[in-house]
Amino acid sequence: MKETRKKNLKEARILQIWNVIYDVIEVVVSLIAGFTANSSALIGWGLDSTIEVISAGTLGWRLHGEIKGIDEEKVKRRQKITLYVIAISFTLICIFISYDSISKLINQETANWSTMGLVILLVSLVVNPILIYFKRKYGKKLDSPALLADAKDTFICLYQTVVVLIGLLLVNWLGWWWADPVAALLIVPYAAKEGWEAYNKAKSINYNIAQND
Repeated sequence: MKETRKKNLKEARILQIWNVIYDVIEVVVSLIAGFTANSSALIGWGLDSTIEVISAGTLGWRLHGEIKGIDEEKVKRRQKITLYVIAISFTLICIFISYDSISKLINQETANWSTMGLVILLVSLVVNPILIYFKRKYGKKLDSPALLADAKDTFICLYQTVVVLIGLLLVNWLGWWWADPVAALLIVPYAAKEGWEAYNKAKSINYNIAQND
């Protein structure tokens, strides 16, 4: 392995570690804020962020494996496991968000204002573009489809952040009680799409099952 590639791999792994740390904070704060404010959008956004934790964590695991020199079959095995976990997680999130949001629309439940939720959303609007930039940077340097795909996932998370923020502000400023569950439902198509793509990618990966980590 060339020294330059090894250096880039280590830097990319450090990026994923910081990504996991931030996403864990994001998940905890958004879920606390979401349940406290009875906000489907914040809860859905927080649950979706758990996928970011899984994705960043497993990608870091895979990068670590390449740094340590594991063979290609083991790398493929790690990819397949990661993608199946992500696909299952997205499916569960779609089911939960759909049920919670539709129930609140039927019952006309509204969310309360959440300063904590507003703060974490605004912080995310700053942090996610930085993560996207560096993921793309190292994805191109390492010619890594996984890192570039992870950058795409983070971009989708950024879009969802904007949607949830708008929903939160509409409830507070205009009293549109339905804006919060509708904002949550807007997350579902993207989560379903990403889950389906992860499942198909996992199915397409073949490796020698005799290989073990």
